[in-house]
Amino acid sequence: MEVVKRRTWWPGPTYSRVVPGAAGRVLVVDDNKVIRQLIRVNLELEGIEVVTAADGAECLEVVHQVRPDLVTLDVVMPRLDGLRTAGRLRSDPRTRDLPLVIVSACSQYEVDRGLDVGIDAFLAKPFDPQVLVRLVRELIVDPLGRVRGTGNAEPAAGHAGG
Repeated sequence: MEVVKRRTWWPGPTYSRVVPGAAGRVLVVDDNKVIRQLIRVNLELEGIEVVTAADGAECLEVVHQVRPDLVTLDVVMPRLDGLRTAGRLRSDPRTRDLPLVIVSACSQYEVDRGLDVGIDAFLAKPFDPQVLVRLVRELIVDPLGRVRGTGNAEPAAGHAGG
């Protein structure tokens, strides 16, 4: 039996789920549907809004529409891999400061390349969902407890406002 990987259909609903009072928005980019779902479920359980993309090319198509507070990227994906996607996000003034996290089984070479293009953090697969949530929260909340990037002036859950 042959397994066929398909691109997620777009346009469609912008968000996978609208979470009232969400503590941020994350764009999850991975060609593996199971991994996308695993990350989405764990973040949504923590009140974080999640949008998904199946590869780097799709990420670049939707990132300006959904304006995430953080992007998670797999390294190995069809059409446009995670490191090249990160490079393009860093070269665009609109996404230059967007926190980027690689969630992948990385070689040292890929880690070095990721650091060169400006990846903020690496999380090795298989990962502990609690570590993922903690990392995402640390990267999307500013020192005053506000979610970065959305213009949201409300303190994020679990952080004191100032």
